[in-house]
Amino acid sequence: MRASWAGTLCADLLTDSQGVPLVVSSSVFTLVLTTVFGIWYARERTLSIHSIVTRPRELFYWLAVLVTFALGTATGDWTLELTGWTPGVSVLLPLGLIASIVLAWRLGASTVLSFWLAYILTRPLGANLGDWFASPRGDGGLGLGTAVTSVLFLAAILATVLHLTRSRADVIDSRSEDRALRAADPSRERIMLGYYAVVALATAGLLVWAHQQPHAAAASEEGDSAGAAAAPLTPEQATASFPAAEVAKFRTVAADTLARLDSGDQAGATARIADLEKAWDDDQATLQPRNQQAWTLLDGQIDQALKALRASKPDRATEVKALDTLLASLG
Repeated sequence: MRASWAGTLCADLLTDSQGVPLVVSSSVFTLVLTTVFGIWYARERTLSIHSIVTRPRELFYWLAVLVTFALGTATGDWTLELTGWTPGVSVLLPLGLIASIVLAWRLGASTVLSFWLAYILTRPLGANLGDWFASPRGDGGLGLGTAVTSVLFLAAILATVLHLTRSRADVIDSRSEDRALRAADPSRERIMLGYYAVVALATAGLLVWAHQQPHAAAASEEGDSAGAAAAPLTPEQATASFPAAEVAKFRTVAADTLARLDSGDQAGATARIADLEKAWDDDQATLQPRNQQAWTLLDGQIDQALKALRASKPDRATEVKALDTLLASLG
């Protein structure tokens, strides 16, 4: 459990604090995981979790768990960034991929390979489910909130653990595993490798297609329309409906971000604006109902600032312009 948390935290820190693009972190974690599996197999000649009976194999396992969760977090976030899908729609991709893996396993694919592929996908699936349950209905979620969602997930985990403890359905004796290994068909496994390659290509094609859909333009247009719609609003009008202390907090973070940018500290500016994103998201449920027009204006401007600072190749003029626009609205 701690290894999974550490992996998730590692991926989030690289993105939020260090400003590493998700495509880079996803690629790095893929390379690291491949290296871990390569060394593990070269040393132990197996990657099966049922063969973890020595300390070195246990260490390799926990290292693989840490990296798989980091990879799952990075690739899941990167997928959402590419597609712009709502939380409900985003659940379908990892769910569909896990279903395709189960099908491949049933048809004779390598059990070990199928397990690790599915394991990697559990991280984005769980994150997307959590976002879907917790996000407001206006954002495509179920509106259950973070607390209720956490309770539901905890209940599901406890129910699963209790069921497995009583049924012992997850226990595989060594004789059953030996028979399964002997029954494996190498030629069928090679065929299913081709199946996995087709699934990977189809997934890549889907992501490319989704990325090319109007969502990116629509988001930009929304920001432009928000700016146009709010053009008549003075800074006083844009923030009048919101608590002064909250507005001051947003303004302080935006000003700090600009100051770090002016000093040449790109990484520091990218890390600092993450505080603005978190504070704004935390206050959404309180601020949005107070004044939808003003909230939409500021939300669009914050999104533009985040996009500018987190670009793979940041343009300083674009960053400064986005922050100046936001600060002007914040007063």
